[in-house]
Parts: sequence; C-alpha cells; structure tokens
Amino acid sequence: MSARPAVRVVRADEVRRAVELDPEALEAVRDAFVRLSAGDAVQPPVLRIDVPEHRGEIDVKGAYLRGLDSFAVKLSSGFFGNPERGLPTASGLMVVIDAATGFARAVLLDEGYLTDVRTALAGAIAADLLAKREVDTVAVLGAGGQARWQLRALLRVRRPRRVVVWARRDEAAQRYASEMSAALGLPVTVVADAEAAVRGSDVVITTTPATRPIVRASWLHPGLHVTAMGADAEHKQELEPEVLARADVLVCDSRPQARRIGELRGASQAAVEVGDARVAELGEVLAGIRPGRTSAQQISVCDLTGTGVQDTAIARLAESRLRGS
Repeated sequence: MSARPAVRVVRADEVRRAVELDPEALEAVRDAFVRLSAGDAVQPPVLRIDVPEHRGEIDVKGAYLRGLDSFAVKLSSGFFGNPERGLPTASGLMVVIDAATGFARAVLLDEGYLTDVRTALAGAIAADLLAKREVDTVAVLGAGGQARWQLRALLRVRRPRRVVVWARRDEAAQRYASEMSAALGLPVTVVADAEAAVRGSDVVITTTPATRPIVRASWLHPGLHVTAMGADAEHKQELEPEVLARADVLVCDSRPQARRIGELRGASQAAVEVGDARVAELGEVLAGIRPGRTSAQQISVCDLTGTGVQDTAIARLAESRLRGS
C-alpha cells in the first residue's frame, strides 16, 4: 500500500514570492481559456454562500483540465465592510489536488492573492485582444484592490499616456490616484463622474461590486474597449444592458457562466437579446476560432466573471514553483 502523500501548507508570503504578473503566469491563464472553450475542461457552476448581515459572500470555484496531473479548488471571500475594519475586502485559499488520486498536494493560504493575479491577467488578455493598439487614456471605475491589479496588468500589454479614475467615494479615488501615480510613473487623475471617464477614454475597466449599472450605452463611442469584471454574482451589474447590444465585438470568459452571473444575465433579464452567435469566448478568440477587434472604430466589450480554469492554472503554477524552491 502506498503511503499517503504529504500535504504542503503554504503561507501567503510564500505564494506572493512564487507568482507575480509575469509572462509564464499570463501564458498559463491564456492556455486555460483556450482549453475551456475547446471543451477540454470540467468546470462546474460556481457555488456561492451569501452572508448578508456582513455584506459578505463566499465563492467556491474549480476546474479539471483534461490530461493534467493536478487541478485546484478555490474558496474565495468578498466582505465589503472589511475596509471599515482595517481589513482587505477579499481573502481565500486554494487547494491543489492530485488528479490521479484525489489527495491534496498543497493548501495555498494565499488570502485571495492568486485570485487577484489571475483576474488581473484575464483583464490583460482581454485588453490585448480587444483594445486598440494605440491607447491614449484609460479609465478605471472603482478604486479597490482589483482596480490596482487591473491597471498594473494592463500596462503589460498597452502603454497609455494617462489614466483617470472614478469611484463613489472621492477619498478612495484620490488615494488611488496618488498611490498609482507614484507606483507606476504615470499620471493618474480623479474625474468627477463615470460619464466623463467613459466618454474621454479608449479603454474602460470596471472593478466595482455595483448592483445597478454604472456605465450607460449612450456614453459609448467608436474605438472604445470596456472590460467589466465586477459582475460575478446574480445580484451584481456594472453595465446597462444596452451596452452589450451596442458592442460591435462582445466577448466573455465563459458563456454559460456569464449568462448565469455576469453582464449577460443582466441583458437577458432586461429582454435585451444577445444570442450566442454574437458572444465569443476569450478562448475562442485566442485560438482564432472567433474574431476579436478587426477595426479601430469598433466598440468592444468583455464580460469577465472569473472562472475555475483560471484558478487551476494559477494554483498549479504556484505549486510547481514552490515545489522547485
């Protein structure tokens, strides 16, 4: 009888040293999207537990990518009252599981770090596929943790001249602008409203837990790209449904998941018809099966809900690097 394998328990600081916004991590997430769209992944629906008394939610995600020797199951939390307690909004952990035996190989106590990284990388992939090659102004809507990650990742694929930020709380937007300007050597300024941010930008990244639209279709203009990553539950929505209808190029990470918990769900509820023929998956665009942006004048939108294949990709990379360290 074989001995039970030892399980490595890894602290957040170790995980942070192992994985960054680096080319190998970007390629791992790209490959995961291609595998998902090709039907080479077993990805169940997201399990969510709401904790309304504390403005919190727990999500469980995971996926098995056929042919690989391990996969991941992730538990992530978002408790939106945490900043008032001096704590980050997001936390979580990932378990890397041996695909042959089902035994855990590693428990990554990353406190949500790997989720931040893989989400930011998805945003970079979307922008690289869909945004114009030359970008003057980027707008970030929201000023939390993912607003910071998304901008850092975007700079790996585009180099804008300036960045504008809008958030519901002006003090949060001011803090974001000051911090990111200093960290990135790029002018980041606060704008008074979301409309001004959208109308004046080439790329818009929405990063909020909004439950009502913060981007209107009437603000869209030729050449604009929008990455919306805040809607990852049935009650969330950042885009007016007509935004999706007006898009010349409409992409998501997973059609079934986006229709269940993403912006596509909001469009369906509003009786805005967006059929599958109009909606490509990132993996399909990456594989050349469906087109991305083909003209500088097109309006493109990407609906990111966060997929289990991303979690498996980033957790496997972390575990591999930690094993070799």
